[in-house]
Amino acid sequence: MMDGRARARALALAIAFAGAASGLTSCGQKSAEPVTEAAALPAEGSLAWAIAGDWRLDPDRDNARHPAETLTFFGLAPGMTVVEVFPGRGWYSVILAPYLARNGGTLYAATFLDTDGAEAIATRSAYVARLSARPEVFGVVNITAIGPGAGPIAPPGSADLVLVMRNVHTLMAQSYAEEAFKGFYAALKPGGVLGIEEHRARATGLQDPKAGDGYVQEAYVKALAAEAGFVFEEASEINANPKDTKDHPFGVWTLPPVLASAPLGQPANPNFDHAPYRMIGESDRMTLKFRKQVRAP
Repeated sequence: MMDGRARARALALAIAFAGAASGLTSCGQKSAEPVTEAAALPAEGSLAWAIAGDWRLDPDRDNARHPAETLTFFGLAPGMTVVEVFPGRGWYSVILAPYLARNGGTLYAATFLDTDGAEAIATRSAYVARLSARPEVFGVVNITAIGPGAGPIAPPGSADLVLVMRNVHTLMAQSYAEEAFKGFYAALKPGGVLGIEEHRARATGLQDPKAGDGYVQEAYVKALAAEAGFVFEEASEINANPKDTKDHPFGVWTLPPVLASAPLGQPANPNFDHAPYRMIGESDRMTLKFRKQVRAP
């Protein structure tokens, strides 16, 4: 299922991991056993296989986004029903879809409404076309929508995992965050997980309810989840970036990968100096896991 480039990338990654993991034998000697290509390539259907595939979008961002560690933290497992909220171009979907398709799982993608504007509709259309183009890889992805009047993001009580990857600020901008979190709760089975990755604002000061700069306070996200009925379970610093000062002229979009040089909707400034923002890298992000409680009978 992999082309030559993907096989080479997977082999290089596997050899690097094998070298780091092999360490010393019980006698204190380095193992001389060679790593063969057959042993190194990820097994088809594994998360490593889905991440190494030639179907990936911008895999060079893995060093900033840590997909394997992030999805493992959220508890992704075979047979799950997963809902991804606002998948955008499909950066995470093209990992989730093949993994779930090979492991008896189901993926729902809750994307934009027809009323969200031309750019949103174009993004949705491109997403559907991308996932439909390779059914042998991605299987069937169930397209739903999120927003006022959209209905449920998945059948009630059907999901094991709902993922909101850098999009709480989008819901806040639409004044739909509180309603959305209730929808996440409704979609999940008792004991199901809500996984959130979001651009992390400074803890001090007041939270802009519209999240105009794209950053959200961790306490605000926890309050939204608690109000919907979730119990906070665990946080991870997998996607933290201490270099992010969070005071950029065009909000989080000043940083990679967008590298904005003007306010959203305005023409780019060709003289803007992107170098300091490239040095920072992608945003500092919180990675939070919440759970829908199992009700006592």
